[in-house]
Amino acid sequence: MTTSARAPRMFKGALVAIEPSSPLARVILFQYNPDTLTRTLEPQTAADGGERSEALRLRGAPKESLTLEVEIDATDQLETGTGPAVRLGIYPQLSALEMLIYPGSARVIANTALMALGTLEVIPPPAPLTLFIWGPRRIVPVRVSTFSINEQAFDVHLNPIRATVSLGLRILNYDDLAPLNPGYHLFLAHQMVKETMAVIGSADNLGAVIGHVKPFL
Repeated sequence: MTTSARAPRMFKGALVAIEPSSPLARVILFQYNPDTLTRTLEPQTAADGGERSEALRLRGAPKESLTLEVEIDATDQLETGTGPAVRLGIYPQLSALEMLIYPGSARVIANTALMALGTLEVIPPPAPLTLFIWGPRRIVPVRVSTFSINEQAFDVHLNPIRATVSLGLRILNYDDLAPLNPGYHLFLAHQMVKETMAVIGSADNLGAVIGHVKPFL
């Protein structure tokens, strides 16, 4: 008798891009969850050499960066002969990721026309609001800071069929975003979840600390 039917369903990590001009979000679901997620936090403390009363002040949330590797593989679709991978390999999945750092072509064309007409100031097109989703307790706005693709195998038309994408993401907090931006409130909610988790973790450790201190009291 198998117990696989009772096993909890694995939550898939994802990136979601929300375009200001489109009601539809672009969802990039990870085919395989990365094995590791590296997080680097830079505290935003008061500058050195300031007043003593400022030494313990925090100027804002820490600057947090993430690095991860996303694997994409069309082997299963190619073996069954089903799905778009038969004709296109993993080109669509790679393109969806790459479009996170491309301005929309319609906006590029419009800006080119404005410059040709002699417009003095042309505003660069905004990137989509990108959310990194890593389980129900980590949904944060991010900006792609580094991006590299290692294409490892190809079909007869030279479409990539296996690749590893290395991503560097910078989490955007309430110091980076305007209060009217949805990402502002998403990060604030993310911090509130952290505060709740910290209380749970501290409560579990409090008894152990008191137990070690009692003999010295």
